[in-house]
Amino acid sequence: MDNNEIKKGISEEEIASTIKELCHLIKKSDDEAFIYEFFNCLFTKPELKDIANRWLLVKEIDAGTTQREIANKFSMSLCKITRGSRELNKEDSAFRKMLELLKNQ
Repeated sequence: MDNNEIKKGISEEEIASTIKELCHLIKKSDDEAFIYEFFNCLFTKPELKDIANRWLLVKEIDAGTTQREIANKFSMSLCKITRGSRELNKEDSAFRKMLELLKNQ
């Protein structure tokens, strides 16, 4: 490993592999309280707030709330909201699939 690899941190492949591993482990658990506890161990309070805000903005976009209203409601940048909107509107959107799971529970 050379100095450039050390400075850069983990590779994109390692990131993807690690996220997939975490997703697999979360999928294996059917204990919401445990997953909640795990998230609170894994993420800082600001990171949890950011995750919650991102999911809330997706639900707000889906409900027809304007981007400006979302920006005011959650103190978020229009750039972040636009990204969420683009992801939601992509063909075969993971956001759309998650919203469907939410609606069907």
